[in-house]
Amino acid sequence: MTVETSASASPAAASSGGVSDGQLARATAARSTVVPPAGDPSAFPALQAEVRRLAAEHDAVILAHSYERPEIQDVADYVGDSLMLSRVAAAARQSTIVFCGVAFMAETAKILSPAKRVLLPDLAAGCSLADSITVDQLRAWKAQHPGAVVVSYVNTSAAVKAESDYCCTSGNARGVIEAIPADREILFLPDMFLGMWLQRVTGRKMHIWLGECHVHAGIRPADVAEWHRAEPDAELLIHPECGCTSQVIDAASAAGEQVQILSTEGMVSYAEKSAAPAFLVATEIGILHRLGLKAPGKRFVPVNREAVCQYMKLTTLEKLRDSLALGQFEIEVAEDIADRARLALERMIAIS
Repeated sequence: MTVETSASASPAAASSGGVSDGQLARATAARSTVVPPAGDPSAFPALQAEVRRLAAEHDAVILAHSYERPEIQDVADYVGDSLMLSRVAAAARQSTIVFCGVAFMAETAKILSPAKRVLLPDLAAGCSLADSITVDQLRAWKAQHPGAVVVSYVNTSAAVKAESDYCCTSGNARGVIEAIPADREILFLPDMFLGMWLQRVTGRKMHIWLGECHVHAGIRPADVAEWHRAEPDAELLIHPECGCTSQVIDAASAAGEQVQILSTEGMVSYAEKSAAPAFLVATEIGILHRLGLKAPGKRFVPVNREAVCQYMKLTTLEKLRDSLALGQFEIEVAEDIADRARLALERMIAIS
C-alpha cells in the first residue's frame, strides 16, 4: 500500500498514516459548526404536513440521507445511503429534487439529472472528507502516476469526480475495485480507511490518499472494546470509513468472532434479516432512527455517542420548508464538469 498525502501534510503524518494539519483544521471547523436546536417536537407534524404540501405543489421529491435528523427522515420520500439515493435521483420523475444531506450529494443529483432543479436546504452543509482533496491536488497526483485508474469515493466535489474514471460508495466500492483489470495501477481517494479495507478484502495494491471523515475517524477500537465487554452477545456493525475497522477485524478474528463491515444501507438490510436481538453500531448516530424503524424490537447501541456529523444536522424542517417555498438553494454544476463527472457516476451506478 502507498499512502499519499497533500502538500500541507507533514512528512511524519504521511509516513505514519496520521492526519495532516489541514485535516485537523477541517475536523475542528466541522466540530465547531453551530447545529440548530431540534425545536419543539409538538410542532413537527404541522411542519411536516406543510413540507409535503409544498413538495406536491412544486413537483418535488425529497431525498434524505440516513444520517439526517429523525424528523427529516420521517418526512422524506426516500431515505438511504449515497448509492441508493443516487439511483433514485437518476430515475426521479419529479422536476425538482430536494436533497437533505450535504453539498456533494446535491451536486451528484444535479449531475445525474441535469434537466431537473436540485435544491439543498442549507448551503453550509459540507463534508470534511470531500474537503480533504482538491481538484488541483488530484491532477498533480495523476501526473505522478500516468495511466493509473482513478477511483473516487462519492464523497468528493464535482470537479474531483470529473477527473476520475470511477466513483464508488461504501456499498459498491469492492465491486468497483474488482471490476478494474488486475494489471492496472489504481489511485483511490480520498478516504484512507475505506481504501485500506478495500486492499484487505480485494487483495489489490493501491495508492491511497490520506483523507478521512472526521466523524468516522473518531470511532476508535477502544470504543468498540468497551461496548463489546458490556454487550458480549450483540452483533457488531462497522462502517468501512471508521478509523477502528482494521484493528477491530484483527481482534475479532483472533477471538473467533464475526464483524460485519457494511455501508449504512447494508447495516439496515443486515439488521432486518439477522436473528440477533442487539447490535453495536459503529457509524454516525443518525442511522439509529432508521434502524429502529426497519428492525423494530431489536436494540441498537452506538459505540460512540459523539459520532455526530454536524453538517448532516444543519437541515431542519423549517429550512426544508423554506427551500421548497422559495426555491432555495439551487445547485448548479458547470456543464463541462458535469459531463465528465457523469461518466464516473454512471459507472458507479452500474456496478451493484
